[in-house]
Amino acid sequence: MPLAIGDAGPNFDLKNANAGHGGETVSFEDAMGEAGLVVVFECNHCPYVVASVGRMNVMAERCQNDKVGFVGINSNDPVVYPNDSFEHMVKRAENGMPYAYLHDESQEIAHAYGAKRTPEFYLFNPSGQLVYHGRMDDNPKDPNHVTTSELGDAIDAMLAGQTPSIQHTESIGCSVKWKA
Repeated sequence: MPLAIGDAGPNFDLKNANAGHGGETVSFEDAMGEAGLVVVFECNHCPYVVASVGRMNVMAERCQNDKVGFVGINSNDPVVYPNDSFEHMVKRAENGMPYAYLHDESQEIAHAYGAKRTPEFYLFNPSGQLVYHGRMDDNPKDPNHVTTSELGDAIDAMLAGQTPSIQHTESIGCSVKWKA
């Protein structure tokens, strides 16, 4: 079952592949910013994630400026998708990633959140309650054809003390690669 709007964010404490951002492990509490937190389930190989990396990095930097935490979690099975191994996560982070990139090796956290796709975004308010769940925008594969920005709009509303006008969208991307 995916999280419902208003639910508390399930805690995590996961190994971090991006030594430049956060410690060796990062928890929900560590990742939480003064104004909230964005959690994105992502990976290295999905073409939707690959095409969104630049926009996700910009969003993470915007969140830092707004005191909203931002963290990526990779829950894919690296046996089936070797590009999603921890070692490959480290290599991706070394190419420039302005946020912690966490490895959900057991896939427990993806199950706790109800994550289905990569990329899939969860926005939590400063109290740790879910206020938005879904996609970043309406075209993760082609930034030139983006016409909506649901995640950015939800962050704007949250920062203004308002309820986002859109609280849920279906994420667009590859399925989470579950272990057999």
